[in-house]
Amino acid sequence: MSWNETGDDFRSLTFDWNIFALCGDPAYPALSAAGNIVGDIYGSPDGIMVDDDGRIWIQTDISNSSQNLVSKAYDNIGNNQMLCADPVSGETRRFLVGPRGCELTGIAITPDQQTMFVNIQHPGESTPAFGSPTNANPRAVSNWPDYDPDGRPRPATVVIRKIGGGKIGS
Repeated sequence: MSWNETGDDFRSLTFDWNIFALCGDPAYPALSAAGNIVGDIYGSPDGIMVDDDGRIWIQTDISNSSQNLVSKAYDNIGNNQMLCADPVSGETRRFLVGPRGCELTGIAITPDQQTMFVNIQHPGESTPAFGSPTNANPRAVSNWPDYDPDGRPRPATVVIRKIGGGKIGS
């Protein structure tokens, strides 16, 4: 949502507002009110950052109890993801998708906007769609980031740079 105080005065007691993004999968209009997303669909927005050029970065946190399950309103959305939205056109595009069972959380960008840091939290967490990790098989859901056959999923910070340089998201 966005709002503007009457007269552009932060002391005003009234304001106008609009809904920038009503999230959800249009395949489930009873659950998502059909949404108003232009571009890639998503649900459960959780993290947000606006960069110096006004791009809106959105991170999702769909519960693992609902993610990727048929008829649970999230089956067409997939894993948690990070998207970039244009505040003028309202268009939203998927920027990255996290591994199974994770939440994307925390985002930071350098002042020149050429390096971005994104945290991958609890990859491989138990999910009805993919199973539950055990001591005998900690890789039941995911083995991110190393994909070591003897390893286990671990949280990490991903560092993103644009091939050839330039601002992330441009």
